[in-house]
Amino acid sequence: MIRRLLCILYVVLISTPVFAQAKGEQKGAAPGTFDFYVLALSWSPTYCANGGDKRSPAQCQVGAAKDFVLHGLWPQFDKGYPTECATDQKDIPKSVLETAYRLYPDNRLAEREWKRHGTCTARAPADYLADVTAARERLKIPTVFQKPKSELSLSPTDIEKAFMDANSGLASTMMAVSCKKTTLQEVRICFTKDLKSFRACPEIDAGSCRVKSVTMPPVQ
Repeated sequence: MIRRLLCILYVVLISTPVFAQAKGEQKGAAPGTFDFYVLALSWSPTYCANGGDKRSPAQCQVGAAKDFVLHGLWPQFDKGYPTECATDQKDIPKSVLETAYRLYPDNRLAEREWKRHGTCTARAPADYLADVTAARERLKIPTVFQKPKSELSLSPTDIEKAFMDANSGLASTMMAVSCKKTTLQEVRICFTKDLKSFRACPEIDAGSCRVKSVTMPPVQ
């Protein structure tokens, strides 16, 4: 009886996609077949306070004064997302490394982001980095979040509203506020595939944290 139950459990597990991959992840999907982009911006003080100072000392050194920093520009499906897609260029060419390193707060992050997400866009590294630049420049950071010297405490709704007020056409259904317990981690903004406008993204929006108040540590 026990052997039969174990066999049934094994069949169920191997027939379920999440057994081999993270929920929603489609590793090795066909490049360029995604539906939209997500621009992910991390709150640097949170990252640095949770061990980032050891992983990325330049980003977290006192005086760096970093607030929202680029985590990545991610191709997404309406449900799920592609990662590590087939490409002839697994690494960022040396000719465009300088551009990548200017965009990201850490050089290793730039290289990881290309391998995990950039390869799924069907864009050459230089073109993908140009898209990253365009998306980042398209989004305005609200003044209240620009290098605050004291801790902020806001509701996720208030954070979303601040971004909406600063960015015409952005709605709460087009973004998510990500937190760890009650500390802000990231803000994620959804763009159309051509990066010309924001767009609704129900799956991303559903992942927004639901706590009453979110703490944002000050910049250093």
